Amino acid sequence: MRSAILNLEASKIREVANAGLGRTDVLAFWFGESDEVTPDFIRQAAMDSLQKGETFYAHNLGLPSLRDAIARTMTARHGPSVGGAKVGPERIAVTSGGVNALMLAVQALVDAGDEVVAVTPIWPNLTAQPQIMGAHLQTVSLVPRAGAWTLDLQALLDAVTERTRLLILNAPNNPTGWTLTAEEQRAILAHCRRTGTWILADEVYESLYYEPAPQHCAPSFLDMAEPEDRLMVAHSFSKSFLMTGWRLGWLVLPPSATEAMGKLIEFNTSCASVFTQRAGEVALQRADEVTPQVVAHLKQCRDTLVTALQAVPGLEVACPKGGMYAFFKCPGATDSLQVAKDLVAQAGLGLAPGNAFSPEAQGWLRWCFASRDRVRLTQGVDRLRQWLVNV
Repeated sequence: MRSAILNLEASKIREVANAGLGRTDVLAFWFGESDEVTPDFIRQAAMDSLQKGETFYAHNLGLPSLRDAIARTMTARHGPSVGGAKVGPERIAVTSGGVNALMLAVQALVDAGDEVVAVTPIWPNLTAQPQIMGAHLQTVSLVPRAGAWTLDLQALLDAVTERTRLLILNAPNNPTGWTLTAEEQRAILAHCRRTGTWILADEVYESLYYEPAPQHCAPSFLDMAEPEDRLMVAHSFSKSFLMTGWRLGWLVLPPSATEAMGKLIEFNTSCASVFTQRAGEVALQRADEVTPQVVAHLKQCRDTLVTALQAVPGLEVACPKGGMYAFFKCPGATDSLQVAKDLVAQAGLGLAPGNAFSPEAQGWLRWCFASRDRVRLTQGVDRLRQWLVNV
């Protein structure tokens, strides 16, 4: 087996979760998903498709009807009325989940030996993927100030040069909740145009945004990019439609890249399942019935959790602008992984270790606040507070 695969670091989040498997007394907030099931009408659309016998292969790039629906959604959010370009179906590739979209983009863009820059802390898959391809990875860390992680824009621009093949950004960010501003995106896009660098923007959390915004979503590179810019934007149905287990996502591509992406999908998964895509179509058709409620509830969860954490002596935490995570620094913690394991074993509390997302986040912990019952969040903080008193 290739050394790049053998040397991949195992998921620290999974390591913590495995330590708590089978324990019904653990309050688990380690994974990035809600504990609410997918709305009934979305599930019914998949069942109806199966009942019709739609169990065969689809087009590599996805059902034309779903690509049309995604294109309309993207144009409504980021098209000419916002300042971006119309997103037509010729720019859409349907994928088997958001992570598949990201891996396909990296496979399409990165050769062994290429230089890739990523802004960290970041979901570990996004740094592992270029390493799987044999790329040289360079990271630029966000800087924590009073619990909030911020970007040193000049440091990022200095790191991206003519040698940089790909820049990877995730905003709103997992795990920190950091979000790029439109001004920062314009500066980054202009710089990457000069250097010839591709941008891979993981924007799967764009709808989970809690600041006032005309389009009810976070700023996007699509708001100002031209169709043929060297930009790929990854999305997923998972977070804003409560569809994590469905494994359905999409990429927005330059039109000239779409045909080649279809070929690449053929050699990865062939296509997303038809009944899953039918569920995605209905999710988009009735998005106004799902996503605003999800976002409103998550905002309540965020406010409940962050307020409670800020009342715990010694914790360093800021209110995230987007995403579904509170990221906080634990007093005296020098090994996030060990602290997370101790919390499972000694407090019955399941959190993700900060150093799963970058070395700079050592001593931090991630708490997914996507819980249908906010009482679980306050109970979890009570367990954390008591554990801190006893250690």
